[in-house]
Amino acid sequence: VAFIWSFLMLSQEVLILIEKVILEIVTSLSKDEAPVLVLPNRSSWANVSFDNAVGLQMTSGSSVTTVRSNCSSSVTKFGHILKVLSIIYKLVQSNVYATKRDIYYNDTQLFGSQRTVDSIVDDISCMLKVPRRRLHVLATSKGFISGDLCYLEEDSTKVDCHSNSTATPVSSNVGGIRNIVSSAKFVLIVEKDATFQKLLDDDFCTKLSPCIMITGKGVPDVNSRLMVRKLWDTLHIPIFALVDADPYGIEIMCIYKYGSVAMSFEAHSLTVPSVMWLGLLPSDLQRLRVPEDALIPLTQRDQNKLTSLLKRPYLACQPAWQREMEIMQQNKVKAEIQSLASIAPDFLSRVYLPNKLRYGGWI
Repeated sequence: VAFIWSFLMLSQEVLILIEKVILEIVTSLSKDEAPVLVLPNRSSWANVSFDNAVGLQMTSGSSVTTVRSNCSSSVTKFGHILKVLSIIYKLVQSNVYATKRDIYYNDTQLFGSQRTVDSIVDDISCMLKVPRRRLHVLATSKGFISGDLCYLEEDSTKVDCHSNSTATPVSSNVGGIRNIVSSAKFVLIVEKDATFQKLLDDDFCTKLSPCIMITGKGVPDVNSRLMVRKLWDTLHIPIFALVDADPYGIEIMCIYKYGSVAMSFEAHSLTVPSVMWLGLLPSDLQRLRVPEDALIPLTQRDQNKLTSLLKRPYLACQPAWQREMEIMQQNKVKAEIQSLASIAPDFLSRVYLPNKLRYGGWI
C-alpha cells in the first residue's frame, strides 16, 4: 500500500509540473504576450561541475536556452515540446509507458526524425527536473548483456543471461528490474559489439571466473549506462572497461565513469565513478610488442580529441590515465582491441584479459 501511495504521489507531482508549464503559457497568451519556454542549456561545459564521487553534474545556476513561440528559429521546437508534453501527460495520467519510438510514430510528419523526439524528451526531463522513467517514456535499448546474471523485469518476466551463444538485450525499463541474482566477481564493459561477440564465442564469462559482460555498442545509450549503475549499486563488485586504445574509446569509458554534458542533469543515476580502465592501454602496445602494421597513426581529428580530453576536469584526479594519454600523444599511434589478434587469434581471451585480471593490470 505504501509503495502504491508513493507511486501515485510521484505521478501527481509530474502532472502538476506539466500543468504549471501550460498555465504559464496560457497566462502569457491572456496578456497578449508570446509564450516562452526556458530550458537549461544541455550542451555547455560551463553548465557542469565535476564531483569525484558523482561525475559531471549540472549546476543549479546553469545558463538557459529560450524557446520562443514568436521566433521563426524556435517556433517549431516550441510546438514539438508542447506536443510531447501532452503525450507525456496522458501517459502518466493513464499509468501507461511508451518508448521514444512510439512518440515519434505518433506524428512522424510533425517531428520529422527520431532524433528530434529523443532531444525533446531529454529537454523536458531536464526542464521539469524529473528522471525520464517518471515521465513514462522508455528508450529502445541498443546494448547487450551476458554472463552470471538473472533478474525479474517489472512485469515479473524472468531474464536469464547465462547463455554462451546469444546475448540478452539490455532492458528498456532498467528502473523496473528487481530480484537480481548473480555470483559474478566483476563486470566487464566492452566498447564494441564485435569484441563482445568474440568474448562470448570464447566462453569468457565462465572460463576465468563468473562475470557479467555488457556492451553499449560504441557510445552507450542511457539504458546501458543505467544497467551498469544498477549492477554496481546491487552487486558491489569491480567494474572494468575494455576499450580501444584511441581517444574515442577513452571518451566512451569516461561517459560510463563520469557521465556526459548532455545528460549531466541525471548524473546521480547514470555515472559509475568506480569504473577502472582495464585495457587496451597505450602502454600495452609497446609492452606486448603489438606488430607495427596493426597500429594506426593518429589523425588530426584524433589529436584534437586527445587534447580536448586532457583538458577535461576529471583528468586531474586520474594521473595514471593522463600518463597513458600522454604516451598516445607522444607515439602518435592508436590501436583497436582487435589488434591483439595479430599476436594470436585468441590472445585477448586466453592471455591478455586473464593476466590483467589476475595481476591487477588496470588503472
